[in-house]
Amino acid sequence: MKIRKMARMIHTMNQLYCQQIGDFSQPDWADAEDWQKQSSMDAIKFQLDNPHAPPSAGHEKWMEEKQRDGWTYGTVKDIPAKKHPCMVSFFQLPREQQLKDTMIKLLVMTLNPVP
Repeated sequence: MKIRKMARMIHTMNQLYCQQIGDFSQPDWADAEDWQKQSSMDAIKFQLDNPHAPPSAGHEKWMEEKQRDGWTYGTVKDIPAKKHPCMVSFFQLPREQQLKDTMIKLLVMTLNPVP
């Protein structure tokens, strides 16, 4: 399955999950900024390249990419200021955020199983 198609699925799953936990900051794929789409594609590429890595590794990779782009920790998500409450170690994340990383890994592995 092509990365962009998988990214759209991952993005939509993440959007719906975020809405269930009260976070309405995720736009539909068609309205998402390029950096948001790229973030989904990067998550997929990481999982495909590292199929045995735990969900925590995917989070740490996401955080490294965010830091390179100037994002820092903030108590609330503020896109213009590049602040994000998930800019902490995986094990410091609230359980619902850890679950999101786990679901991303599982969806990628379901769509592209390791032999």
